[in-house]
Amino acid sequence: MINRPVHKIFLWVYALFYVLAGCNHFLSIAVYYVIMPKWLPAPGFLIYFSGILEIILGFLLLFNKTRNLASVLIILMLIAFLPAHIYMIRKAPFMLGQIMITPLIAWLRLPFQLVFIGWASYYYTKE
Repeated sequence: MINRPVHKIFLWVYALFYVLAGCNHFLSIAVYYVIMPKWLPAPGFLIYFSGILEIILGFLLLFNKTRNLASVLIILMLIAFLPAHIYMIRKAPFMLGQIMITPLIAWLRLPFQLVFIGWASYYYTKE
């Protein structure tokens, strides 16, 4: 296992990542519409809801009493996001804001979901 100070730094980085990612749902909503699978209902609601969820879960990671629950919910949330990542792969190439999402970039995003799931699972569901 990682030493305690490094573990805490990783925790704060992970929590901050989710808080900032959640805030981005409100700042860059048009970007999220582009990657939202067309078959999902109420895309605007889902974009805002997932942003709020990411912010809340990021904060809940910081507290010992809620860290395990937050980790489990993050894992479930990341699994729920997989259709959007698969949709991006099928849709590529396309413009996401000013960034060209090529098939390679879309495919490279998918393993990061597994990294984030593993991060939550390995480090924070055991506390």
